[in-house]
Amino acid sequence: MHLMRMHQNLAEIEEAFVEEIEEDRERRERLARRATTRSRQRHIEKTHRHGSMRFVLLVLTLIATAVVVTIVMFQTLYYVMG
Repeated sequence: MHLMRMHQNLAEIEEAFVEEIEEDRERRERLARRATTRSRQRHIEKTHRHGSMRFVLLVLTLIATAVVVTIVMFQTLYYVMG
């Protein structure tokens, strides 16, 4: 009788251990998925931020070019007409 109860206790302990290992594995997988998702989101945000900065730089360059061309054009016109 005592031996039977000991086997039962060992089986329960073993079952609990297997369940704990499974839960731990699932928890690690969940954490890994979450880390991957966060990494991907940070990469997307960084790419978007750099794209926005490049766009602003392009617009400023175009405006500066238009201003310089306008100034040079009027100076040339003044020189020619003058």
